[in-house]
Amino acid sequence: MENENKVRFNLLNVHYAKLTGNTYGTPVPIPGAVSLDLSQEGESEPFYADGVKYYVSVSNNGYSGSLEVARYPEAMLKDIFGFTEDTNHVLVESTNAENCPFALLFQIDGDATPELYALYNVTATRPNINSKTNENTKTPGTQSVDVDCAPNESGLIKANTQAATPTSVRGNWFKEVYIPNPAAGGAEV
Repeated sequence: MENENKVRFNLLNVHYAKLTGNTYGTPVPIPGAVSLDLSQEGESEPFYADGVKYYVSVSNNGYSGSLEVARYPEAMLKDIFGFTEDTNHVLVESTNAENCPFALLFQIDGDATPELYALYNVTATRPNINSKTNENTKTPGTQSVDVDCAPNESGLIKANTQAATPTSVRGNWFKEVYIPNPAAGGAEV
């Protein structure tokens, strides 16, 4: 394919979009992306017949892994992790807080074209708390969350652009969550 990437590098433009029912909110930036490490979830199950591996079924249960950023924004702590803000503008975490599912949008640069991704049904643990004392240098710390990207009710897990994706789709990727066109072979959300 013309202008197809040979390599991928550099995570950027990470956004979340809160999922309420079947409706996504407006994507909100998560600045300071450091790393995203997702492993596929699923099993292969062989079926033996005629003395050979006759058929192999493979399940697709999405992805799980971690997202590391410089610092999770306060808006996300409230929107997704259920933190509240008291009258003194102090963020409060409670055991009664409910995590909210969301879409995770991000970009991975390529040598020819940036690849844009949407994960449709993501849940995450609360960010970790860590820090260490400064020594000879002032190295910033990071925060990580464990993420689980499961199929949504329609079975959608992920969408990503490719070299032939129109500029109009790319230009709106971080303005609203991309919903596949069912007439073009995509599942409905």
